[in-house]
Amino acid sequence: MADPAMLEELSMRESNFPFFDEDEDGPESTDRAGTRTDTAPKRLQRPEPSEQANYAAPRGSSRSSRGRKRRNRRALWIAVAALLIPVVLIAAVIGYYFSRVDSALGGLEQDSLLPAPYEGQPVKTSEALNVLLVGADKNDDGSDGRSDVLMVAHVSGDRENIYLVSFPRDLWVDVAENQYVPRRAKAKINAAYSWGRAPLAVRTVEELTQTKIDHTAEINFGGFVEMTEQLGGVTVENKHASTAPGGYTFPQGEITVQGEEALAFVRQRYGLPNGDLDRAERQRAVLVGLINKATSPETLANPVKFGEMLDLLSQQVVVDQTLPSSEVKRLVYGLKIRERSAVHSLQAPITGFGTSSDGQSIAVVDEPQMAELAEALRDDRMAEYVAKYPS
Repeated sequence: MADPAMLEELSMRESNFPFFDEDEDGPESTDRAGTRTDTAPKRLQRPEPSEQANYAAPRGSSRSSRGRKRRNRRALWIAVAALLIPVVLIAAVIGYYFSRVDSALGGLEQDSLLPAPYEGQPVKTSEALNVLLVGADKNDDGSDGRSDVLMVAHVSGDRENIYLVSFPRDLWVDVAENQYVPRRAKAKINAAYSWGRAPLAVRTVEELTQTKIDHTAEINFGGFVEMTEQLGGVTVENKHASTAPGGYTFPQGEITVQGEEALAFVRQRYGLPNGDLDRAERQRAVLVGLINKATSPETLANPVKFGEMLDLLSQQVVVDQTLPSSEVKRLVYGLKIRERSAVHSLQAPITGFGTSSDGQSIAVVDEPQMAELAEALRDDRMAEYVAKYPS
């Protein structure tokens, strides 16, 4: 007969084991009818190893899936940030430059530089723009001094090319009646500015070329000096070696000029083979050099220098009364100059030099070629003119 204590211990061990096969018999009892019945609760079946893995899979799979999603989202945000940060920085830089340009162009002073309508005034015939540029000194009292630069900037109708046409200051032309000379008279073209400032200079060029001048800008030479200094000098090709007043020496070839040196370079006429013609060529060269330096990567990559240049430009340039800041911005932003070769430099045609009836040294207009130039300016055909008469 089994020891009751041993049976009880075995029963307790059996009840504490968590899994049993379903077909194992548990403790039985006999009812009053002698039928054997199970007295132990139904035992749980032990899952097979593969089934245990199935039970655990859903929970682990869910955690792994959530982890992968979090990692994917994190990688996505990193990628988006890597793309957006440079874009935002570039946008900020572009925004700064546009805001500086807007500020400078919006600060340009306006004045009455165009003439009142007059009989026989030419009319506009193309989409091209013809802008008269007048370079003049300011006197100590702030009044206008003499004009040393007179050129037409012709902007093609497609806005892809600019042609700078110099008119030598000694060019012998007709000048309309004015407060100093009450009749139409022959004179050097720079006399028009002396007698009637920008409005008379515009009318004189319009009558000479039979071309409508759309706008006018006056540039103070003092500001010109400061701009070359601000940009660290401008590089030009000097065709003729010379020594200018003030002791400045300019060797032949590529040179860099700035400040008072640049002013001496563009003002010199004596000591040059072609006198006033060579001076006009130097003026165009320096103007082109300024444009190139102002739009160079070196300048554009320096926000401080770029901003200071624009501020100085706005202080030294005066535009005509038909150029509000909104129109100036529209014109500037409409330009499509893509390379330096799109800025062309040439001179109004002359047959040579002579002497006027009153003994003045003059440049004589080449009438037939001037008529061709006038037609090219009017009808936006400057490319054909330059091809026929290369400088």
